[in-house]
Amino acid sequence: MSQPLIMDIHLDLAMNATVYNRDLRWSHERIRRWELLQTDKPGRGHHVVCFPEMRRARIGLCVATQNGRYSPYFHKLPGWNSPEQAWAHTQAELAWYREMERVGQMTPIRNLDELNQHVEAWTTSDQPDSELPPDFNEHQNEPHLPIGYVRSLEGADSIVTLAHLEKSHEDGLRALGLSHYGPGVYAHGTDDEGPLPERGKELLKKMEELEIILDLTHLCDESFWDSLDNFSGPVWASHQNCRALSPWNRQFSDEMIKAVIARGGVMGMAFDAIMMIPGWDYKKTRAADVGLKIERTCDHIDHICQIAGNANHVGIGTDLDGGYGTEQTPMDLDSIADLQTIPGLLSKRGYSEEDINKVMAFNVIDFLRRAWGE
Repeated sequence: MSQPLIMDIHLDLAMNATVYNRDLRWSHERIRRWELLQTDKPGRGHHVVCFPEMRRARIGLCVATQNGRYSPYFHKLPGWNSPEQAWAHTQAELAWYREMERVGQMTPIRNLDELNQHVEAWTTSDQPDSELPPDFNEHQNEPHLPIGYVRSLEGADSIVTLAHLEKSHEDGLRALGLSHYGPGVYAHGTDDEGPLPERGKELLKKMEELEIILDLTHLCDESFWDSLDNFSGPVWASHQNCRALSPWNRQFSDEMIKAVIARGGVMGMAFDAIMMIPGWDYKKTRAADVGLKIERTCDHIDHICQIAGNANHVGIGTDLDGGYGTEQTPMDLDSIADLQTIPGLLSKRGYSEEDINKVMAFNVIDFLRRAWGE
């Protein structure tokens, strides 16, 4: 089968640009050479995401995030010391997305018309997607299709007031996750516990009014169930694997998976090794030590399909370069372009070409079409 279109529903592109100082227009090799001697952040010299590699993978659409955690005094996790600072950082990330739009690398997907037009462009284009420009400086002006992006906010701490949420929606925000790791302003996240606070319920009410998609990723179990009870709009889990295969509260239990399916949601499979191998120690373990390959992702895909009884509720939400690199990915993944090995792996398991296309992109595309009124 030919290379299918891919929609990755969780990429921290702006974080890589503004925090890691990566020019994502550069080639894979150029970024790695640039970071060869840098050691200030995890994943330096081991990145896997850049625009040329995304195009080589036929990732024509993605959900691209903004990030801004509030970490008050004595908080155990890194972040900004006030919600206002967190907000300011998300606005810097928004400015970067706007610049990528201006230079033709990206285009915003904010409504049904923009979605359908962009999908049509990518599915009918005969633009080659297998040749990588060796150097951005020599090829930056070559014609190419822009990568469409739906903008999401990972963790709601930077929403200082409900007016800030209204402003974000006006600027194009279309999905939002209430929490990240630990306790948050609006919900309890990974490795934390507790019900949804009143502020979280108020935020959900405003999200429902604005028709913003709720991303259930990172919610602790109690906040997860409270969120479903207090929100009747569309829900997805952008980067969320299965607890039955990788026991940890970061993953969804089978009951949580069933709840997302019952709401017509879709779950994006993540490629972070800590979400694929139980007890992974990122300081000591390497994928080769435990034989971790991309095939493991297909186990999670298949688990959700078996629960659902079909292939309609699972997608790809890699979280690649989400604060790590190849030191924390499957051993046969050197760049995001290697996602194109998944169709062959699923085919060997008996998945039809139609179902493979759904998993790679169209489950999420169809979800957005329903959410936006088709």
